[in-house]
Amino acid sequence: MTFEQYWDDPRFQRKKPNLRGSKKQAFGDNIYSRDGNTGRWRQANSHHSLKDGNPNPANVCADTGTNRVLYSDDYVYWGGSGPRLPTKFLQYGSRGVSLIARRGHKNNFPQALIEDFVAWIRSRGEKGYRGEPLDWSRTP
Repeated sequence: MTFEQYWDDPRFQRKKPNLRGSKKQAFGDNIYSRDGNTGRWRQANSHHSLKDGNPNPANVCADTGTNRVLYSDDYVYWGGSGPRLPTKFLQYGSRGVSLIARRGHKNNFPQALIEDFVAWIRSRGEKGYRGEPLDWSRTP
């Protein structure tokens, strides 16, 4: 869906940051909408903004480069307490393809790797939010 759809959708209103709420509420990610007059992106005051609450231009640029939001109810998020990856996923096959990636990483994973990885995740029987992000322990 687009950022505008995400912002307006009643299902995702709880994802808007509440800096006076719990840590999880304060880190809400439903932070972008368009200014009706200028069409420019607005960034809600959040941990993604500058300390004074103004939009962080670097984050706005990086986050809105594509007007799409990925959402799903078929996921598992382990945060900083995730399981150790089996060795076969750290360096897969003779080409040395690794599943270790960062934001913006482009990939072309072999279909067999994708199927093996999905099967491994599903075999754990876990879904949804399972643990806090690793860096929360360092965030004041």
